[in-house]
Amino acid sequence: MDPDYRSLTDFLVGLGTDSVPHTGEKGFLAHLIGVHRDLESWGCERDVCRAGMFHSIYGTELFQKFSLPLHRRDEVRQLIGERAERLAFVNCVMDRASFDRLILSRDPYRITDRVSGTIIELDEQDYHDLCVVHLCDWLEQVPRSQQWDYRRESYRNLAERLGGIANESFDRVYALAGA
Repeated sequence: MDPDYRSLTDFLVGLGTDSVPHTGEKGFLAHLIGVHRDLESWGCERDVCRAGMFHSIYGTELFQKFSLPLHRRDEVRQLIGERAERLAFVNCVMDRASFDRLILSRDPYRITDRVSGTIIELDEQDYHDLCVVHLCDWLEQVPRSQQWDYRRESYRNLAERLGGIANESFDRVYALAGA
C-alpha cells in the first residue's frame, strides 16, 4: 500500500469528490479509490497507481461532473509526483479517438489534447502506463454503467496489447455482459 494513501484520499475528500456521483450508486471518490486498488492488485508501480487514483481529476472527454482547474496542476504534481500527474493529466485531456488510433500501432505516440488542440508526445513506457490506467478505469466502472458497447473494440485491443492480468481482467469483467 502507498505510504501516502491517507494524504491522497484526504486531498480528494477535501475537494468534495466524496459527494460527486459517478456510476451507478458509486460516487466519484469510491471509483478513484477502486481504480487505485485495482492497479495495485495488477502489480503496478506506485506512479501508475497514483495516476489511477487521479485519472480523471481534471475531467475527461466522458466524465464532466468534476473538474479540478488546470491551474492547480502544480498542487497535484507536488502531492502525487511529476510522472503520476502527467499520466493523469494526459488521461484527462486526451481526445479518445486519437488515443484509440494508437492502440494497434507503435511509436510515435502522439495524442491530441482535446482542450488545447496541441499534440502530446509520449515515450513507450508512458504510453504503456497510460493504456494500463485507461483500461483499468473502464473495467472498474463498466459493470455499473452497463455501457458494454462504448468503445468496446478499443478496450479489447488495449487488453490484448497489454496482455496478462489486463487481458484476464477484461475477459472476467466483460463476461458479466453476457455477450
